[in-house]
Amino acid sequence: MRVRQTVFPPFIRQSDNTTRVMADVIIALIPCVFMSWLAFGTMPVMAVLVAAGSAMVAEFLFSLVYFGRTDSLSDGSAIVTGMILALTIAPFTPLYVVAFGGAMAVLFGKLLWGGLGQNRFNPALVGRELMTVCFPAVMASRSIWPGAGQANISEITISGHAFIDALFYRPVGAIGEYSVFFLVIGGLYLLARRRISWHIPFALCAAFTAGLLLFPDAGIRFSLGGVLLGAIYMATDMPTSSSTRGGKLYYGAMIGAAAILCIIMGVRHEYLSYAILLLNAFVHPINWVFRPRVWGMGWNGFERLWQGIVLTGAVFAACFAVIWLHRLNAVMYLVFAYIAWCVVRFIVVQAKMRKKAALAG
Repeated sequence: MRVRQTVFPPFIRQSDNTTRVMADVIIALIPCVFMSWLAFGTMPVMAVLVAAGSAMVAEFLFSLVYFGRTDSLSDGSAIVTGMILALTIAPFTPLYVVAFGGAMAVLFGKLLWGGLGQNRFNPALVGRELMTVCFPAVMASRSIWPGAGQANISEITISGHAFIDALFYRPVGAIGEYSVFFLVIGGLYLLARRRISWHIPFALCAAFTAGLLLFPDAGIRFSLGGVLLGAIYMATDMPTSSSTRGGKLYYGAMIGAAAILCIIMGVRHEYLSYAILLLNAFVHPINWVFRPRVWGMGWNGFERLWQGIVLTGAVFAACFAVIWLHRLNAVMYLVFAYIAWCVVRFIVVQAKMRKKAALAG
C-alpha cells in the first residue's frame, strides 16, 4: 500500500489574513462603543455606524472605478478606519460631517496612496483633520461636546473609589474615551492575539509620563482615555509605524514627547493627532536609522548615533513648525497642500501605470 505524503516547500505558512486582523480590532473596540451607548444613547453609536458605512461606500466606489476591484471591502479595513475615526470625535457630531470624515479618511488616507498597506499617514486621523479643516465651526462647537452631567448614566460605581470608578466609566470627551479600563482590555486582547506589539504603546506612554514629571508646573491638561486610544489603536497602525523593535520604541517615545510639547505650547485638542501624523512622516528615516545589522557587515555606532541625533532634531523642528502653524490658524493650508499632493501623486502614478501597460501590450 502506497502512502501519499504532502510535502511543503520551506516557506513560512500563516493562516492569518487582513480580514482576521481587522476583525480582532473591531472586537477590541466594541466595548468602548457599548460604553458610549450607555453614556449618550444612540447618537454615538450612529456616528460609528455612519463613519464605517461612508468609509465602506467610498472604498467600494473608488476601487471599482479606478482599480476595477469589487472585493475591496472583504479585508474589513474600511470598517476599522471608520470606527477609529468615530471614536476620536464628539458624540453629537452631525452625521453629515461624520459621513464626510469617513469617506475622506479612506480616500485621502489610503486609496489615493494605492490602497491597503501603501499609505504613509493614519487614515482615521487624516479624516479627522479634514473634518476639522472643512467644518471648523461644527467641530469646535460646544454643543457637540456634552459633559458628564448630560449623560444618561453620569457614573457607575464598582469600587466606591472615585478614581477607580472614573477609569471604568467617565462620560467626558470623545466617543472612545469613556472607559480607560476597556481601552486597556482591548489592547491586551490585541497583544494576546499578536495584532500589535507592546513597544509603541509602552514607549509613547512612558515618554508622555516623563513629560508630565519633567514639567509639573506647566498646567498640562489631557485625556488619559484619548492618550490610550491613540497609543493602542492609532500609533500602532502597521503601514504607518516603524517596523523594527528599536524603531518602534523610538517612534512611540517621540510621539509622546511631541504630544507633550504640543500641549505645553498651547495645542489643546489636536496634540495627539498632530504628534502621530508628524511621526508618520518620519517612519522611513526611523526605519533606516534603526535598521538591523546585516550579518557579516560592520556596524558603526557613532554613525548611527549621529543619524539618530539629526533625526531627533528634524522631528522637533517639524513639531515646532506645526505648532507655529496651529497658532496662526494656518494648519488648513498644510492640509490643503497634502490634498493637492495626494491628487497629483495619484494622477502621476496612474499615468505611469497606463504607459507601462501600453508598452507591455
